[in-house]
Formats: sequence, structure tokens, C-alpha cells
Amino acid sequence: METPDPPYWPHRGPWGRGPWHWPGGRPGGFVLPVALAFVQVLGSTGAAHRHDADLPPFAYVLLVAGPVALLVRRRLRPLALIVAVAATALYGTLGYPVGPAFLAGIVAVLGALRAGHRLLTWVVVAAGFLTYALAGLIWPAAAHPSAGRLVTVATWLLVVFAIGEAARARTTHLQELVRARIERQRALADQEQARAEQRRRQASEERLRIARELHDVLGHHLSLINVQAGVGLHLMEERPEQARAALTAIKQASAEALREVRAVLGALRPEDEAAPRSPAPGVSGAGGPNQAAGLRTLISDVTAAGLAVTLEVDGAGTALPAEVDRAAYRVVQEALTNVRRHAGAGAAATVRLSYGDGAAVVTVTNDGDPILLDRAPAFKDGTGIVGMRQRVEALGGEFRAGPRPGGGFEVYARFPLGGTV
Repeated sequence: METPDPPYWPHRGPWGRGPWHWPGGRPGGFVLPVALAFVQVLGSTGAAHRHDADLPPFAYVLLVAGPVALLVRRRLRPLALIVAVAATALYGTLGYPVGPAFLAGIVAVLGALRAGHRLLTWVVVAAGFLTYALAGLIWPAAAHPSAGRLVTVATWLLVVFAIGEAARARTTHLQELVRARIERQRALADQEQARAEQRRRQASEERLRIARELHDVLGHHLSLINVQAGVGLHLMEERPEQARAALTAIKQASAEALREVRAVLGALRPEDEAAPRSPAPGVSGAGGPNQAAGLRTLISDVTAAGLAVTLEVDGAGTALPAEVDRAAYRVVQEALTNVRRHAGAGAAATVRLSYGDGAAVVTVTNDGDPILLDRAPAFKDGTGIVGMRQRVEALGGEFRAGPRPGGGFEVYARFPLGGTV
């Protein structure tokens, strides 16, 4: 029984393309026709000797024609089927001694059915059978098979067709299994690729989050340290007590910066870091939402550095989700850092925290010099503004930052509270 037709590819042996590889595409494509020709010729010759008859040369031509046609069965399946069945039917029609002359025809029929040429096979076999059965009525040289022989031949043809159909169904089933397996493997590969892409995206988002955290922490505390260091240097000789206070503020700011940086970087190697001993900085702090203890501590540090800041809290405060609490704190921290850097000497800022309409709104305004603010890159599209906008929009909020009509600068961030994780 043959296998499904493979795509033709010229095989090569160790010395190049050998004759045993032509034209079936593999060694079996040549060996099977030769074996069938040998069996048909030898078997039919033996059958003729048992009946004390001789086979004419044309009989040998028919015995060899079917196997020769099978040489091209993998590339020209219909041609091989027609020639093999025609040679077998003509051999029987001419009344030559019965032998294994039908083997090439059976192989051609089974191969054609398995390859899917069902209609052509039925038509060719029916034409061959009718030729064998009716040729004797119009051709004197043809054989006159009996009714019993016709029934026997028809029965065997049905058996061959049943075997061929079963082989075709099995081949189709195996092909479906292979196709399903390939589809499953492709689906698994796609899922793995999607998971890898998701991991890469999450890692990228985590790196951006850590970068924003480090920018806010370092920018705020280093700015405080810079201001206090300037104060200390200025008052070192004239007012040593105030210089000592400035150095103490520098120590506290640096310690707080180290603590926050360690907390941020701890996410990169959680197996080496102990659990944090203090909560992440936030708006509410330990005093509850209405007290805004976290903001008050931040404003106290900024005020100690020489920037006048006023805090206003409106509305009945509610417990903020952790992400919103931290993001609002960072927005205020970054906005005050920018005011201290770019608003000029004598600038004052106002931090307003409002609750209501299912949202928490943070507004930071200042009355700094408009000329200085317009020249400062951080108040246009600098890293600080971009980082604040990304924080707010990542939580589904609304963010605005720009000059005020009456002078100064305003940072506005609205955080929706419904459904925030």
C-alpha cells in the first residue's frame, strides 16, 4: 500500500543523482515497479506453461506496460492509473492465460484512491471492466468471460475499492492529526511569545516606574541638600548655630533620600532585601486622609529649605488607594522641587488637596517670576513634567501643567478613586 504523494524533490545519492532515485522520488519508487514486472512476467509465463500455451510478444508488452507506468505514479498519478488499468483490462480481454497480470492495476487503483482521485478511479475501472465484459460481443479476437467469472472479477474489484477507501480515510485522519498537532504547537508557541512579550512589557514598565521614583526622590532631596549646603557655607563663620542647623537638615535629607532609594531599588532584588520597616511616602501618612500628614511632612522639609509653602485641604477625605496616594505625593514633591529650582528667590507655593466627585485633586501653584519660569526647561516638556503626566495618566487621571494667566505656574492632577487598584 502506497503512502500519500510527497512533493517531488530530486534525491541524490553519494555519487550524485542515481538511476534508483528516478522518477518516484525515493528508492521505493523504482524498486516496486521492477518487482511487479518481474512477478507478472514470471507468473503469467508459468500459468501459460501449465495450460500448454505460449504468450505472444504483445502479452509481454502488456505485462510490462503496467509496472512501467507506475514509475511516474508519484508525479503523474492519473496517467499511471489509466495505463496500468488499461494494460490489465486488455490483457484479460485478449484471453491470455490467467496469472498475476492484475497486480500493477491493483497497485495503481489503491494509490489513486489514497491520493484522492476517487472519481477518476471509478471511471477508469468501470471502463476497464465493461471492456473486459462486453468486448467479446463486437470483437471476435476478444475473450468471452462467463457470468461466474464476471461476478468474481466484480467482487474483487469491490474488495480493492473498499481497501483503497479505508486507506484513504486513514490517511486523511492521520493528516488531520498531524495538522491539529502543528496547530497546537503553533498556538503554544504564540502563547509563549505573548507571555514573553508581556514579561518584557512589564519589565519595561517597572523600569520606567523605578526611574520616575528615583528621579523624584533624588531630585527632591538633593535640591534640599543643595539649598541647606549653600546656607551652611554662607553662615559658617557669622552664625555657626544656624550653620549647624543647616548641616543637621542635610543629614536628615540625605538619610531620608537613602531610605527611599533603598526602598525603590529593593524591588530589583527582593530576595536580598528585608521587608520595608516603614511605609512608602504618601499624601495621607499616619494621620489619616484629612490630616494629610505625609504632605505636611514634605512641606515642612521644603519650608526648612527656604521656600514658603501653604497647604489647603478641602472636602471629606477618604482613604486613598496605595497607588494614588503614592502618585499624588510624588506629583506634589516634583512640583515643589521645580518651584524651588526655577521660580526664583522669594517665590511662594500653595498646595491644595481636594476630595469630591469620586476623585482626589492635587493642585500646586506658585507666584514665581514668569520670565524665569518660561526659560526653565522643566516647566515645558522636561523630565519632571513628563514623569508627573505618566504617573497620573497611568491611573486613569487627568494632568495639566502650565503658566497661570495672572503669573506664576500651576500643576493640576486629578485622580479618579472608583475602581483604582
